[in-house]
Amino acid sequence: MSQQVITPELCAWISEQSRVGHASESILAAMLGSGWDEAIARQALARTLGQSATLTTSDGSTPGLPEPDLSRFTPLLEAGDRQVKVVMALRQPRVVVFADLLSDEECDGIVALASKRLSRSETVATGNDGSEVNAARTSDGMFFERCETELIRRVESRIATLLRWPLDHGEGLQVLRYRPGAEYQPHYDYFDPSHVGTPNILKRGGQRVGTLVIYLNTPAAGGSTIFPDIGLDVAPVKGHAVFFSYDRPHPSTQSLHGGSPVLEGEKWVATKWLRQSVFN
Repeated sequence: MSQQVITPELCAWISEQSRVGHASESILAAMLGSGWDEAIARQALARTLGQSATLTTSDGSTPGLPEPDLSRFTPLLEAGDRQVKVVMALRQPRVVVFADLLSDEECDGIVALASKRLSRSETVATGNDGSEVNAARTSDGMFFERCETELIRRVESRIATLLRWPLDHGEGLQVLRYRPGAEYQPHYDYFDPSHVGTPNILKRGGQRVGTLVIYLNTPAAGGSTIFPDIGLDVAPVKGHAVFFSYDRPHPSTQSLHGGSPVLEGEKWVATKWLRQSVFN
């Protein structure tokens, strides 16, 4: 099938199949037998049934996509040790803005830990394996090991609970500092399937399927997170975060995004990238 789209009718059909007792695996098999692409079918199941759609995969990856529980669209979501506010949610593409994901003290603590280890940020190298400095990304950054400190472990556990995605399916938290004039031009976070280095990258946890950008301070001016395909700008506010997911490594996900130039002051962010399977 071409131009396969997750429609309200499809979601209603999935809900009905589940209601009458068909297991998620059976619903998936029926969709595949009807010609649905597996990635789209799994996304439809996850979107309709949530993470309760416990499908298994041969490579041990978690099916569906990371997704907060917006089934009732309550103003507060439980994230383990903290309640997090939902400020905005967009279904297609999936973009959710959270408020008060981190406290001021947690933001300051992460900045203090990261500031001692900053270096010029790099991107995946364009012509070979590895990474390189790229003029499109004018920031300084560092990576924490997963659960490196108690503070980092607490934040990562909160993210895992909020997005209903296993903690070990995430990369280590990356912290970036943008000085005045610094920016990150629009880009995609998934790994380009045509890139020579992608097969080796995917061995460590599969594709990226979601991104959470946490604002660790509020710059005086500029520094919004932009989504050019949908005309959305998210203001950087200390303790807030923007989450977006992408079910395939393709521009059709409308997950193109960037960091607009900081006009005054500095901008500090912490980014969590979520993988299909265990990241090691």
